[in-house]
Amino acid sequence: MLRSAFTLIELLVVIAIIAVLAAILFPVFSSAKQAAKSTVELTQAREIAVAVYLYLEDYDDEMPIFYEYNSLPPAGQAGHKGVEVELFPYVKNTNVFDSPFDVGSPFQTIDVPGANSYFQAYGSSFRFTHCMYTVAGNESTQNNQILSAVDVPVNFSQIQAPANTRAMRLEMFPFFAGECLTSPNDGGDDNQGYGYDCPAPYQYFKQWSSLGGSVILTDSHAKHVANAGQFDNTAVDPDGDLSGAPNDTFGTWYYACD
Repeated sequence: MLRSAFTLIELLVVIAIIAVLAAILFPVFSSAKQAAKSTVELTQAREIAVAVYLYLEDYDDEMPIFYEYNSLPPAGQAGHKGVEVELFPYVKNTNVFDSPFDVGSPFQTIDVPGANSYFQAYGSSFRFTHCMYTVAGNESTQNNQILSAVDVPVNFSQIQAPANTRAMRLEMFPFFAGECLTSPNDGGDDNQGYGYDCPAPYQYFKQWSSLGGSVILTDSHAKHVANAGQFDNTAVDPDGDLSGAPNDTFGTWYYACD
């Protein structure tokens, strides 16, 4: 009985076709995966936004006490201080602060050895906007340092533009790449530095997602931000000063308040 078989040329053609299809489809699969993560992360951001709203109801509309990047002790250990700890009773699950995009940064892995993400090191993949939280004298800390000797309370009634004022944001955005200097004239595409993509040892930047990330507004909703223009046009303090607007002391309001 005669049996037919593929010739070498036919096999090579089939392999070539499969390779072409793979080259076309793999980026599509990657984009779909990124989009799915973005949806999950935005859902988490909305849950956190609601948690802040519930906190305000219990504390006479005063924003939580500000803490950030505290690693002595790191997240998950007794005595760790972070805004996420204050909000825990309203979310019931710390994983809501763990973004699926969070892969940490070079500095963070040095600051907290063994931690592979901001969530593992500091308790949150989201950055809490400094000017939008209550600074408690001799209590509020950032990077394990006391911020102030006096109380600087922030009440919801002070916020001039709650629908455009960010209380939190995803820690890492793609447009932070190449943006280190504090000067608004650093030559970046958006004419502003963000202080992340700096030389060692202060190298904070690492690509998390090419799509952008979530911003949580003080009116208890969240939105996706894809570019620097959208980010810079959100307010960062109760008076409604925009993140990218000039600030006489710090260069921009981003540096003054974020």
